[in-house]
Amino acid sequence: MYARAVLESLDLPFVQRGLAEVLLLSVGAGLIGTWVVLRGLAFHSHAVGTAAFPGLVVADGLGFAAALGALGAAAVFAALVAAFTRGRRADDRGSEVALVLVGMLALGVILASDVFESSAGLETLLFGSLFLIDGGELALAGLVSVAAIAATALAGRHWLAHGFDAEGEGRRSARWLEPALLVLVALATAAAVTAVGALLVTALFVVPAATTRLWTTRMRSWQLATIALCAVEGVVGVLLSVELNAPPGATIALVAGCTFAAAALLAVVRRGADGRRRPLARWVAAAGSILLIGGCGSGSDGGGTIVATTPIAGDLTASVAGDELEVRTLLAANTDPHEYEPRPDDIEALAGAELVVASGGDVDGWIGDAIEDSGSDAELLVLMDDMPHPLEGDPHWWHDPRNAASAADRIAEALVSVFPDDASAVERRATDYIDDIEALDQGIAKCLAHVPPSERKIVTDHEAFGYLAERYGIEVVGTVIPALTTEAQASAGELAELRETIEREGVRAVFPESSSSEGLAEVISTETRTDTGSVLFGDSLGPEDAFTGTYLGMEAANAAALTSGLTGGAQECNL
Repeated sequence: MYARAVLESLDLPFVQRGLAEVLLLSVGAGLIGTWVVLRGLAFHSHAVGTAAFPGLVVADGLGFAAALGALGAAAVFAALVAAFTRGRRADDRGSEVALVLVGMLALGVILASDVFESSAGLETLLFGSLFLIDGGELALAGLVSVAAIAATALAGRHWLAHGFDAEGEGRRSARWLEPALLVLVALATAAAVTAVGALLVTALFVVPAATTRLWTTRMRSWQLATIALCAVEGVVGVLLSVELNAPPGATIALVAGCTFAAAALLAVVRRGADGRRRPLARWVAAAGSILLIGGCGSGSDGGGTIVATTPIAGDLTASVAGDELEVRTLLAANTDPHEYEPRPDDIEALAGAELVVASGGDVDGWIGDAIEDSGSDAELLVLMDDMPHPLEGDPHWWHDPRNAASAADRIAEALVSVFPDDASAVERRATDYIDDIEALDQGIAKCLAHVPPSERKIVTDHEAFGYLAERYGIEVVGTVIPALTTEAQASAGELAELRETIEREGVRAVFPESSSSEGLAEVISTETRTDTGSVLFGDSLGPEDAFTGTYLGMEAANAAALTSGLTGGAQECNL
């Protein structure tokens, strides 16, 4: 059964592309990894991958290929390190490399927070998205492997001499090739970061080479063994990620780490304390490791015929579709959609979907690529399009119930088009649900009418409540994170300005959000002697079994929190 599940997963286009990527990278990663380990550049290679972060942010913000951004940042990093460490041994460069790395990371954070307002998905940038790669990234992986083979053939003798005789003839003959190796590492890193992320490139370029070095002493056999191990770990990692529904980059890194630990243990067992080999113990330990890895997999069924991206889009869709039609929601409740990375199960569900319902905007801007990479021909309905009461650039349309009612009506139209046999039931449920939304709208307006207009001033975590404010006459005086996404970060100056605004405007409460950390909101509340209001639901619903687990319940809870917070608990709102 397990073997059949693995074979079935090989038919999925996104799995095939992921396997092709790791196999193409394995040659370059294996060869370059051996030079990295031999030359003592392990920390440098990890730092190059991490330092690619600002390049990824710029690429995402300006809309060009992520690999180009990573390559540019890696090249800048390599040039800075080479300039600061000229004439220094590789093992004496740690402090300079660390300083340059810190500067690159700081630049990435500033770009993400203040320049592009975190349009980039930080989780994807840092941990990769192997199942969302395209043909260009496959070509780059192949180019890296060809470059690694050519460089090894042309400069391998010099790099080897330098590795064993850094102060003698090897150093003199290979001096001009030092920058060439650093550039090769930068190129390879640029190819890898889009697949495994800026923080996990070590799993490809250092760990396999360090593992095979435990078992071989000859350069040629070391390189061949490393290439083979990179390929095996990549394939196993991809297949395990599909079976476990785990991020592929992290799974490959975990497989590589476990393999290194097992290899180190087996090397000790093999030789024993007295230096003699112990073949029986070695084979028992190896068999145990194989059984352990094989036992980690667990089968899972594919998704349904309707896929919704966010819990809010999912609840609206399910409320109209009813029990007759199966709705699969990709994002879990009470999670931040801005930081989501599609998992294998999600792309597999998209592959079998007949209708995909997306919220729209940067809340789920990744859905287009995910649908394309899944090979799905599903109809895509983007709810944010053609809203009757839009706010330009703001994706949180659902906080105006009139928009939610319009979305429910459009969902019904799409369902009737895709599933005509269920038309009458869908239309009936849509009518009843829209009536409920309209009643909710009237109830919220009635509750907030108890708050004098001059006192309807709020501070929230980020700019998620513009629609609610516009609909019910509330003024959002400020936000802890001055952006439409929670991935941004507030500067010290912005926080100081916010404190002054709160005191000047007489704000009574600061409202944290359910999908964000409450820490900053509580600090601001304490420093300004305002109340910490009840938690608001901005980007997501609450747990499925809670009152806030539905759209109607979430908005009712928000109305109750606002009414109580703005009146100091003097008024309640029970909808």
